[in-house]
Amino acid sequence: MTFEEAQAKLEEYRVQIDDVDRRIVALLNERTAVVENIGRVKREAQLPVYEPKREDQVFANISSANHGPLTNHSVRGIFERIIDEMRSIQRQRMIQNPPGEPKC
Repeated sequence: MTFEEAQAKLEEYRVQIDDVDRRIVALLNERTAVVENIGRVKREAQLPVYEPKREDQVFANISSANHGPLTNHSVRGIFERIIDEMRSIQRQRMIQNPPGEPKC
């Protein structure tokens, strides 16, 4: 493979990666919208943001859905970070709109 052929092939793959990245961002935003709804319910019911049993269920769900090439360890690490960000969003929403306060 020549240098030019390699550059052209890399560009093709990078276009694919850019498309996948945009879809990932869209899915993360979709997930965040659901998390915000969950946060509203938790806020109104005065439930804690952190639910270790639920996180275990999420990890079991993603592990069973993972067919590689990522390892379950890698997928779990990615989702640990996603869940951490989602908890942060829930906490922010609870601070911004405590239970019983009128919503703007």
